[in-house]
Amino acid sequence: MRVAQLRCDQPTRRHTVKTVTLKDVAAAAGVSISTASRILDERLPTSRSASAKRVREAAERLGYRRDAAASALRRGDTGTVGVLVPRLSDTVMALLFEAIFSAAAARGLFALVSVCGDDSAAEAHAVDSLLARRVDGLVLATARLDDPLPSSLRERGVPHVLALRTDDISPSSVCDDELGGYLATRHLLDLGHTKVAVLPGPDFASTARQRLAGYRRAMAEADVPVPEAYVRHCGFGFTDGSAAATAVLSEAPGITAVFAANDSLAMGTLSAAKTLGRSVPKDLSVVGYNDTPLAGQLTVPLTTVRVPFDLIAAGALDLLAAQTSGDSQVVNRVATPTLIPRSSSTSLARRRMSKSGRNVGRALSGRP
Repeated sequence: MRVAQLRCDQPTRRHTVKTVTLKDVAAAAGVSISTASRILDERLPTSRSASAKRVREAAERLGYRRDAAASALRRGDTGTVGVLVPRLSDTVMALLFEAIFSAAAARGLFALVSVCGDDSAAEAHAVDSLLARRVDGLVLATARLDDPLPSSLRERGVPHVLALRTDDISPSSVCDDELGGYLATRHLLDLGHTKVAVLPGPDFASTARQRLAGYRRAMAEADVPVPEAYVRHCGFGFTDGSAAATAVLSEAPGITAVFAANDSLAMGTLSAAKTLGRSVPKDLSVVGYNDTPLAGQLTVPLTTVRVPFDLIAAGALDLLAAQTSGDSQVVNRVATPTLIPRSSSTSLARRRMSKSGRNVGRALSGRP
């Protein structure tokens, strides 16, 4: 087989290719240029009219490609969204950004991410860097309720929305975390557990406060008291969960179940239980939150509360679009969580029957 080679310094004949313009498409479809532009704008709802069909067919037949940069210059926007997260090593933040990226692409937008850690100076620098790139708005997934950034953005008139978090002022797209905490705790109560500990995460996060509120509501409805030792605030990571669970299970050994406010904390709890010689779910039931990909793949698959990241991402972009279009009636979006029962939680009665059976077996065999 002969392969032709072309040297870069060889003279070549130049072929002029005519660029297909929006005017060409409009003429071929028999509509005005403004109508063709509106029909081909990916950010707008798809029209099913006969003229819209002609425009799309003409664009495909002529090989028309929308010039995103030119369109942005005409509108005064760039079609980009800035996303601010503390870290992408956090599975939840990675899942959220992936959902935002997909939702943005479906709207003809492009999402840029910046990582700021938990440092306010780094956060301010990240925002300035995104705004310098002329993003049309910001999606903030930073966690602190005392974060001054949303207030600063409101004062500057920068379109922004909080995702997964809320400060009760800025537009927010969140999960109903109070309901999620309630569902997790109610599940354990329905299994017969009354000595239920909770690892809600750090008190500075709205997610932690809401999930703890759901836990307290479920316990109060069941008329079950909550000793102070049953509530252990900590960070959101695996090691935080392991340390917190070790402490709470050591201080209150009668605890039979733990609700951890995210899956990393729950996995840390599983590790602590193993170290303490407590089998899950025989000796301890554990429920997590978020339903991250690893949750269902563990040796003991984790019961958890599923958060619909796709709906939260879509809601965030809808709220951002409402702001950039000048809509003054912005309504927060709240997605509904779902309990996903798996093997890490079981009924207290079954656990007691299992222990009783083991004790009878020991008695019959003469073992201590």
